[in-house]
Amino acid sequence: MQTRIDYLRVAPEGYKHLAGLEEYLHHSALGEDLLLLIKLRVSQINGCAYCIDMHWKDLRALGESEQRLYGLDAWEESPYYTDRERAAFEWAEAVTNLHDGHVSDEVYEATRKQFNEKDLADLTIAATTINAWNRLAISGRIEPGKYQSRIKAERKTA
Repeated sequence: MQTRIDYLRVAPEGYKHLAGLEEYLHHSALGEDLLLLIKLRVSQINGCAYCIDMHWKDLRALGESEQRLYGLDAWEESPYYTDRERAAFEWAEAVTNLHDGHVSDEVYEATRKQFNEKDLADLTIAATTINAWNRLAISGRIEPGKYQSRIKAERKTA
């Protein structure tokens, strides 16, 4: 597979603004581990090999267990996740799968039990942002497998 579009090179301003959302989310109350789990789950739904590789590596660098990573695709049937994580996955999936028509009131009410309004807004921004990254990587045919975890690198230099 050959990369079609190098977005950072040909559209640096657009890329910078999307990266700005990542910076915003990095400072949210959601926490890096939950954000990365959401990114991995949405990337699984969208079939984005590059992003799956990236977020898997970053989660492992944070110390996430392989069992939880392997089970993420079947999180509803796996006992390894907290109620808060389950609510986040359900919300992120509903925001991602808008071809179903809408995000249901039932999913909203269930998610509101675990997240306040600000956190729910940030959760929605997180799901929306990873959906955008997935679409860039998939349409640009960004090659998976070469990503080196920034978390792992940061920990080596600390």
